[in-house]
Amino acid sequence: MTGGAKRSRANNRFLVKLTVISTLGGLLFGYDTGVISGALLYMGDDLDLTPLSEAVVVSSLLFPGAALGALLGGKLADALGRRGALFVCAALFLFGALITAVAPNVVIMVAGRVLLGFGVGAAAAVVPLYLAEMAPVDARGRMVTINELMIVTGQFLAFATNAILDAVIQDPNVWRWMLGVATLPAIALFAGLFALPDSPRWYAVRNRLDDTRRVLDLSRPPAEAAEEYNIVAEHARRDLGEDKGAAMRDLRAYSWMRRILWVGCGLATVQQATGINTVNYYAPTILESTGLGASASLILTVTVGVIAIIGTIIGIILLGFINRRPLIITGFVGVAAGHAILAFSFLLPESGFRSYLILAAMLLVVFFVQTFIGTLVWLLLSEIFPMTIRGFAMGIAVFVLWTVNAAISFAFPPLVATLGATLTFGLFALINTGSLVFVTKFAPETRGRTLEELEDDFRTHDAGHFVHEAPVGVRGG
Repeated sequence: MTGGAKRSRANNRFLVKLTVISTLGGLLFGYDTGVISGALLYMGDDLDLTPLSEAVVVSSLLFPGAALGALLGGKLADALGRRGALFVCAALFLFGALITAVAPNVVIMVAGRVLLGFGVGAAAAVVPLYLAEMAPVDARGRMVTINELMIVTGQFLAFATNAILDAVIQDPNVWRWMLGVATLPAIALFAGLFALPDSPRWYAVRNRLDDTRRVLDLSRPPAEAAEEYNIVAEHARRDLGEDKGAAMRDLRAYSWMRRILWVGCGLATVQQATGINTVNYYAPTILESTGLGASASLILTVTVGVIAIIGTIIGIILLGFINRRPLIITGFVGVAAGHAILAFSFLLPESGFRSYLILAAMLLVVFFVQTFIGTLVWLLLSEIFPMTIRGFAMGIAVFVLWTVNAAISFAFPPLVATLGATLTFGLFALINTGSLVFVTKFAPETRGRTLEELEDDFRTHDAGHFVHEAPVGVRGG
């Protein structure tokens, strides 16, 4: 099913409202992961940070925070609904931001960062899932990847806010303002969710088929809503008749589910192995180490956010015309090349040229990740899992994603100190070459198919077979 009739203005208004409100979770995800890069330059004296405690402050949001938050989000999405889980995320974002902004010591700071991490991880699992289940098939790709745009916009706002507050507030406690700003979008997310329904797929697996039809009617023309309702209802009846309890406990009951879960975990791993978050978290520190001042490093880090936004917008546009697999393969070629250039740059003698070459190489990595990989991985994760365990499986995959993120973020400063920047970024180049092999072999093509069609395809093919071509004549999605 590709969707034929034109959506009404009311349908489009609903989809815009849905996307704007729900992706505030992505905005908070981006802000809370990006803001620490500037705050670190000032909180060290206030909190008596050592290199070890600095690494703990940065990585605690990721692990145990976001990693466990992803599992929490997946379970809440299945138990409370996608919308109910987002209410919990909004509360976590609000209280986490307040605690970190007023933290008097490292222990309270880490506690606040872990709480924020729960929100970040849960939102990372729930928002793409919610959008994928709500979106018409021809709009799914672009709607889901708007969340990635909001994530990088949040990171850009964090970098820009850090630079502005640094210039305006001449006070060592400026880092508290940097962290406290995140309360505003958290409040907006919580309030906005009252205007949204839950996912039609979640209603269906709860046997609330009247609600399923009502929500589909909000976003589809009548004929398309009726056709999709029949498909969703049929799959829900079949899935409810199967022994899904065993599948959710250990996935031993269904080999095809295990296969898709392993692919999802692999995609999550290779996305973080790009090293994108070494740039997001440590860009000011890296630039300052090349001889630039703290304020100059903060200002130049804003360019990382700008390139991320530009790359994500280009990626969203390309998704409407090009299949998923060629895009993600291109991304890993570019990222491996970017890390190779970074490795070479650190061999040069210290100079202004070297500082800006390092910045350019970091921007190249950011561009290829955000254009071809970041958007694609989140989209694929939202699409490939079967309906009745979608929240559960998404939680596991995003748990893996954040665990790898935390490990890389924690290991990066010691690796640079031990191996040097050249060998460290050379290692990233090799890892991304391996990731290229993985996505070439295992990344499925999902463009132009409903979630139910994808599920049927994955049920009936063995581990070595994935459909690599979108249907002929497919548009959008």
